[in-house]
Amino acid sequence: MLDEVRARIRRLGLAKRTEAAYVRIRRFIIANGKRHPRELGRREVEAFLTQLAVRDGVAPSTQNQALSAILFLYREVLHMDLPWLQGVQRAKGAGNLPVVLTRDEVRRVLDALAGVHWLTASLLYGSGMRLMECIRLRVKDLDFARCEITVRDGKGGKDRRTLFPDSLHDPMRAQLAGAHRLHEVDLAAGHGAVWMPYALARKYPNAAREWGWQYAFPAAGRSVDPRGGVVRRHHIGEANLQRAVRKAVQEAGLTKRASCHTFRHSFATHLLERGYDIRTVQELLGHSDLSSTQIYTHVLGRGPNAVMSPLDTS
Repeated sequence: MLDEVRARIRRLGLAKRTEAAYVRIRRFIIANGKRHPRELGRREVEAFLTQLAVRDGVAPSTQNQALSAILFLYREVLHMDLPWLQGVQRAKGAGNLPVVLTRDEVRRVLDALAGVHWLTASLLYGSGMRLMECIRLRVKDLDFARCEITVRDGKGGKDRRTLFPDSLHDPMRAQLAGAHRLHEVDLAAGHGAVWMPYALARKYPNAAREWGWQYAFPAAGRSVDPRGGVVRRHHIGEANLQRAVRKAVQEAGLTKRASCHTFRHSFATHLLERGYDIRTVQELLGHSDLSSTQIYTHVLGRGPNAVMSPLDTS
């Protein structure tokens, strides 16, 4: 059944991370004595979600992800339209405000980083990209002349353009020079073909070895593609950067729970602080709904809506 789930996910063109999350429906099946999902109903679904919340103590987002996986199983794999599934309530999130660093705190964290970790973290703050959007950048998506970065297949499968800070042009050129040397080594060894999205590898059979399609941040070594079994050089992993940023936050002496995604929050907030139009910020971030961008207005100024405390005016 899990093979059927994977096949359907790939048929619909969903992200690899979605596949990794949705195959966790095995927990739902195992929790119900490995009975076939056709034999289960609303009571078992709600009991499973309650178990996640009460016994496992998972966050509301994890509960909702589990429910989405179960919905996908019944609708897309088993092709069962069950009205009772519509009545299963989703967990309500806490609605926490994003963690935002000041400009000085950003500088202190970046100063504690070095090499490719410094460059990728600087790109996260300077462009507002998400972590995976950054490390998946291809050479052809960097426009030095227009100071633009084209983000391909971002969240929701959307493309967009965002800022390419001029101060990062020289470090990025040095990074690309090193990546080009690795690509030449791969070509000489009979490799050098990068992973291509969708059916582009068949449509343009030579494009996978072209320099423009290579990752701007290639991994140090080649690896086996888990989906196709092909040996190729992938992009760097996100885990190393996440660990480096956590360590840099500690070295900077910050008490905020900052992460790689905090740079994106700080990018948006600092642009709004400087008076840029919220619609422009929305476009740079790639938000479909303005309400997603409006959350940053709540962390501007001093307190809610930039109201000054009466204690400071007495």
